[in-house]
Amino acid sequence: MTEHTSILEGLNILAVDDEEDILETIDDILDESHVDCARDYETASQWIQETKYDLAILDIMGVNGLELLEESVARGIPTVMLTAHAINPKTLMESIRKGAISYLPKEKLADLDELLSTLLDAHKKGIPPWKRLFKKLGSFFDERFGPDWKKKDEQFWSDFDRTYQVGRGIQKRLMQDEKIKDKGI
Repeated sequence: MTEHTSILEGLNILAVDDEEDILETIDDILDESHVDCARDYETASQWIQETKYDLAILDIMGVNGLELLEESVARGIPTVMLTAHAINPKTLMESIRKGAISYLPKEKLADLDELLSTLLDAHKKGIPPWKRLFKKLGSFFDERFGPDWKKKDEQFWSDFDRTYQVGRGIQKRLMQDEKIKDKGI
């Protein structure tokens, strides 16, 4: 019988949030990974520039998370946005545009390891992580934002649905990938 190894085992992860208890929870949940925890933009930005991370988990509010997202994507780090107060369609779309592989509500923090495993598995296999996210959490977003929340930005979502594989954010991320850069994508 073969043992199943978690996709999270041994990963080097950066978690950034201004709330100490959130960072402690992330560190506890991801105990099979090495997690560096930063509570401010400056520390996180420095670590992004100096350290090779397999994943970044960024809060949006309090730490300039969307700016950190740009920095992590530029370094080729798959990045997940995690938020409570900024959970709205605008920051969700901005996260997509800037290259995040996912956008998770803090209300789902207890499921973080399962969600990250699903998203990273998709990312590694070239399957759009966003597709898996909406399959798992679509009803959460519908309940939180209202059943017709995508209608306000219908063109964005129409383009997004049509171009899961080559969305602007995904292209940005791919252009940072050393294995793909020289392929002319």
